[in-house]
Amino acid sequence: MQPDLIGLEISKGELRRLTGFDPEDVFRPSIMTNREKRLGFFVSEGLVALALTPIIVGFIYAFIILPTIGSSIKLGIFLLILVPIAVLVGRSLWRRRTCPQALTILLDEVDQYHEVVKAIDIQDQLATSGNLESSINDRDQVIAALQLIQEDLVRALKTERILRDNKKLLANNQELFVNNLANLQALQLSSQAGEYAQLLNQSLQIALDVQAEIRKLRKV
Repeated sequence: MQPDLIGLEISKGELRRLTGFDPEDVFRPSIMTNREKRLGFFVSEGLVALALTPIIVGFIYAFIILPTIGSSIKLGIFLLILVPIAVLVGRSLWRRRTCPQALTILLDEVDQYHEVVKAIDIQDQLATSGNLESSINDRDQVIAALQLIQEDLVRALKTERILRDNKKLLANNQELFVNNLANLQALQLSSQAGEYAQLLNQSLQIALDVQAEIRKLRKV
């Protein structure tokens, strides 16, 4: 990956710092539409449930069942089946309660943003291998657009957390609400039809979605 693309990435550590959540712990409905992400999510949840089951079952069996009704193999087996299901349901309910909808939407936008960055990286690799003649001007415009979107995404995530942490206060810091939409639209209008035109359009759509979400947050 070229240096200018590396600088565009928003790392998981940065997302954790901006949002106060581990991105992996935030359930997003969009995950269910991606086969690879869906499989990874279910595997991860299953491993957590299996890891917690012996601890929970052991505690219940040792401190509740044995002192009250004594040893019971059937009840132990029942708990081994019931507890992992309860863990999965409990974690799902906990996510729904603790993860605001606005945050899940913004994290989806971050994913789409990273997909555009990855698409440019693939174009770069093809160009380097001689399989594609890329337009330097188009690429520069998309990079400029993504830099603006990165700024807006960071501002939006900051705004969401400020309003979440201070629900009774109005966000008076106007810097957080400055957006680069006009600049992005200018880039789109000046763009020539080329290899990166579609990516620039995708970038503009991400920016529009992020700005719409910021407007919603300001009304909270």
